[in-house]
Amino acid sequence: MESLMENFTPVSALLGGGLIGLASGLYLLLNGRIAGISGIVGGLLAPAKGDKTLVERLAFVLGLIIGPLALMTGTSIEAQSVVTSPLPVIIAAGLLVGVGTTIGSGCTSGHGICGLSRFSLRSLVATLSFMIAGFLTVLVTRHLMGGA
Repeated sequence: MESLMENFTPVSALLGGGLIGLASGLYLLLNGRIAGISGIVGGLLAPAKGDKTLVERLAFVLGLIIGPLALMTGTSIEAQSVVTSPLPVIIAAGLLVGVGTTIGSGCTSGHGICGLSRFSLRSLVATLSFMIAGFLTVLVTRHLMGGA
């Protein structure tokens, strides 16, 4: 039971969740757009003709990268997870996520954070689908196939 409790960090989780909620709410209020990562990155990779939000999209993505790096550089906080999968697995996973966000009309941040807060039924169904797929993936890869 001790090992389960050492990873229980309700204060930092509550603060982090509050900051994500505040940021996504401000993004919607100030820009009139949902802070869904797949839409923002998709707009960078395949910008629409005359899109005036390219700088905003780039700043958003750079903030996702620079923010954690600055935190780890300026404090004693270390990365909580390290990707150890082989490159082909990472590429396949990225492609599957891309296909999934296209089929699902958005990603976990767009549906799970922004959509649920707007009481979107479509986002509820999408978020439940994401979660069930994640649970099944862990069950199969870690418990049934014997992975670490």
